[in-house]
Amino acid sequence: MASVIICADDFAQSAAIDDAILDLIQRGVLTATSCMTLSPAWAESATQLTPAIRAKADIGLHLDFTEFSQSLRLSHPLLVIRSLLGLLEQQAVRTNIQQQLNAFEQATGTAPDYVDGHLHVHQLPVIRDALLAEMQQRYGKLPVAERPWLRVSSPPAGSGFKARIIHWLGAKALQTNAKESGFRVSPRLLGVYDFQGDAAAYQAHWLTWASQLKQSSAPNEHSLPPVLMCHPAKPSDKADDSDPIAKARVIEWQVMQSPDFKTWLSKADIQPVKGS
Repeated sequence: MASVIICADDFAQSAAIDDAILDLIQRGVLTATSCMTLSPAWAESATQLTPAIRAKADIGLHLDFTEFSQSLRLSHPLLVIRSLLGLLEQQAVRTNIQQQLNAFEQATGTAPDYVDGHLHVHQLPVIRDALLAEMQQRYGKLPVAERPWLRVSSPPAGSGFKARIIHWLGAKALQTNAKESGFRVSPRLLGVYDFQGDAAAYQAHWLTWASQLKQSSAPNEHSLPPVLMCHPAKPSDKADDSDPIAKARVIEWQVMQSPDFKTWLSKADIQPVKGS
């Protein structure tokens, strides 16, 4: 069977997102979730990450510079431009990373199982170097297998223009630098799409990702299975009008919570696994 880490982003962004993620972890569909630790809801959301949940899924840090960030918050386009031009203030970046790791550790009592980034910001220039430096300082004395792993946003070739841009913004550099620093990395990121369409369209995307997954190479000693990211949320009367993918979140939930979906994963020889 093809192994894959099925990872839901944006835990602690809203109750509807948290409820969907926790339910899918309990169903054995999700095997990882990435937490926004500067969200006002984080302290309460973290209490739901029980030992039973952590036994079923990796709990990671969703590094954020655009949504809830405190010491440094920029729009995503401006963050990308300033990082590419080397105009980000390094100490502000490092402080922001420290705040988020501290919030994770204080709420859970542990280091994150892995680190990725909201809008893939963790692999941008300046940010990736500061992140690896901070992770090396905190976790570098641990055995490699006990250190947090890193999700590399490198979609397979042929995944479309959006996927190529995501890769181009720093995937190769993060992968190389992380390995040199002794951190394990995921080799591929599946799940990139335009957040358009209905449930049938989302199911069709899964067929494509299943095919790409079967073509992935086997992990080596520094690597892990590929990651397939998703963004589910339960329907809610308190819809967030500021969330541009709110409709897509509910569609993802509707597809993934179906008993037929779990059956399809098995018939497709896809095995959801943890990375840690």
